[in-house]
Amino acid sequence: MRIDEEQVRYVAALANLELTADEVRRMARELDQILSYMDKLNELDTEGVEPMAQVLYDADPEATLREDREGPTLSNEVALANAPLKGAGHFKVPKVIER
Repeated sequence: MRIDEEQVRYVAALANLELTADEVRRMARELDQILSYMDKLNELDTEGVEPMAQVLYDADPEATLREDREGPTLSNEVALANAPLKGAGHFKVPKVIER
């Protein structure tokens, strides 16, 4: 097994997730299965295989993007006009990450 329970606990802590012992074991097993499947896919010879799906239709990359242009901007007062909390020219938001 390439993914062990210690690694799952470490990543869960980074994501601020609390996992039970059963969830840790299951995640380790499932992540290991995913990596094993990816190894199988990497064994395939894809030389000369044309891509079958694209996010953008077949066109020049510039065809769907516009150039950046200068335009009107909002002043701090206008941008903050409907903010529930503001201070020092910024939005104030509740703290969401605590350790």
